Amino acid sequence: MPLKFELCPGRMIGGDHPCFVIAEIGQNHQGDIEIAKKMIKMAKDCGADCAKFQKSELQYKFNKRALERPYKTKNSWGETYGDHKRHLEFSHEQFRELQKYAKEVGIFFTASGMDEMALEFLHEINVPFFKVGSGDTNNFPYLENAAKKGRPMVVSSGMQSIQVMRQAYKTVKAHNQNFVFLQCTSTYPLDPVDVHLKVIPEFQKEFPDIPIGYSGHEPGICISVSAVALGAKVVERHVTLDKTWRGSDHAGSLEPAELAEMINSIRMVEKALGCGLKKRLPCEEPFHRKLGKSVVAKVKIPKGSVLNAQMLAVKVAEPMGVGAEDIFQLLGKVVNEDIDEDESIIPRVVDGL
Repeated sequence: MPLKFELCPGRMIGGDHPCFVIAEIGQNHQGDIEIAKKMIKMAKDCGADCAKFQKSELQYKFNKRALERPYKTKNSWGETYGDHKRHLEFSHEQFRELQKYAKEVGIFFTASGMDEMALEFLHEINVPFFKVGSGDTNNFPYLENAAKKGRPMVVSSGMQSIQVMRQAYKTVKAHNQNFVFLQCTSTYPLDPVDVHLKVIPEFQKEFPDIPIGYSGHEPGICISVSAVALGAKVVERHVTLDKTWRGSDHAGSLEPAELAEMINSIRMVEKALGCGLKKRLPCEEPFHRKLGKSVVAKVKIPKGSVLNAQMLAVKVAEPMGVGAEDIFQLLGKVVNEDIDEDESIIPRVVDGL
């Protein structure tokens, strides 16, 4: 059984606990704090457990030339990539305001720290867990630093190989027992052929002592719901208020109605998973009494006869007799009274049953 632990105060994950759903707002707020607040409220109203953002200290995430690179696309918010990112980046004060608002709404709040200094800030404001974006999963000094801080961690695996994930596991595990790996493919939107949900059970075998989850960027909800059926204990999906808005993440994001439907479907699948023990259930008893089959006499069977296969048939019978599954146990047994043709074989009329 995968490890269980408290990801957020009062909220366990792993084992039989409900899937933890992260609404990834990211930078789909368009740099507008009021839109960000609407998205936090939307995530709560749709049933998500956590509203998540992204935090960068741009001079630590990018080098100077990367920030000065011209960025003139349909998604751009500035002439250079630095101008674009600065438009979308909330200040420390704004992050604290959003954190306070999330608390008022009643939803957990965290962010991906996209560089070392952003990680320090998130630690300072006491987020419940660190989200490690795919771009930092092979950044082993960053992983080690995050793990040493003692907060639970959710680590995405986009763009990484199994060799990198093994090293990431060792790096985090040396300092922190409470973390999750998410199967993820880093492209927006994500073609279903590139999802590879089969990685989830492979991760479960490779890392049996941590929960495994899924971070998706595909259109629709069925793949994310299927991930839960395969055992995902955390599901993260980008969310938006309008897929037509400027920005590359919107196309792979869920609008409010989709997010709500996905979460409802996840909860339904969790109920449907049930337990692994196959047995006849109480809800099946009326159907079984009505149409369940049992053993009847194919011919008239005199008292003292030794039963053989030619004497027996299986039918829906009144009253119900020996269950059809036990027909072979009757062979060679002696009947202790006459049984008419087409009558049920009742256990009390067969010696040794």
